Amino acid sequence: MNEHIARFLHYLRAERGASAHTQDAYSRDLHQLAEFARKRGFALRESLDEDGLLAFAQHLRKQGLAEVSIERKLCAARAFARFLRQEGVLPEEPAASVSTFRLLRKLPNALSRREVESLLSQPDTRTPLGLRDRAMLELAYAAGLRVSELVGLRLQDIDLQEGFVRVFGKRAKERWVPFGDSARSAIQDYLRLGRPRLLGNRSEDYLFLSERGTPLSRTQFWLRLKQYVQQAGISRPVSPHTLRHSFAVHLLQGGADLRVVQEMLGHASINTTQIYTRVSIDHLREVYMKHHPRA
Repeated sequence: MNEHIARFLHYLRAERGASAHTQDAYSRDLHQLAEFARKRGFALRESLDEDGLLAFAQHLRKQGLAEVSIERKLCAARAFARFLRQEGVLPEEPAASVSTFRLLRKLPNALSRREVESLLSQPDTRTPLGLRDRAMLELAYAAGLRVSELVGLRLQDIDLQEGFVRVFGKRAKERWVPFGDSARSAIQDYLRLGRPRLLGNRSEDYLFLSERGTPLSRTQFWLRLKQYVQQAGISRPVSPHTLRHSFAVHLLQGGADLRVVQEMLGHASINTTQIYTRVSIDHLREVYMKHHPRA
């Protein structure tokens, strides 16, 4: 198998233009699979069929590996199998059915609506930094933005009249996401009363600025968020991505269509978005058990 892996890595580098980081990741995952197959005495085809990969996944679970890491390794195996099929090494793609694996991913850490309200009320809007932070938190939650997308926004990306923000996500993919009146009001206050004082005499088109008038960094946003989480009395871990998770979960709990949520999150695959339906279903079950007379 190692010889085939070497050819596959060369294919990734020469024909797909994969980065060194991607090649290293595939190399580690596939050589781990090869070592597992060698110890079990699996032939090439056996190691890449459904039973072989199920056994590999179970082996990784026993080692305590996170489900998301297991899924990544199985994705590498499927890509490897497709390559071998294209090269005529395998008569068919034995790993195709592995895409139906029901992996128990760790559920996203979403805040409750009450926790979100408490968090958003923490910034002191009597100060320029407080106005900025309130606008950032409101927009991050209202539009489900990644932190890199949030701090990368420029003035021309915000349409206050229509209530839309233009976002450049992964691989510079552009999408337009709506936001509501609360975020609109917070952004207007920041643009009118906060940003000019942060900007001073500088010229800068980034929307959110540091106290020195320079573009805000991801780390700076994280530090401010951490401060407000503590002030709000939220004891569980909250990251910048938590607001994005909360955005998706609350939309689905409110009855939003999964495809619409996928579009707003900028997910390339609906499978990535479907993890939020598990949270929504758990919420429905909780409501049912609490309120149905014969639950």
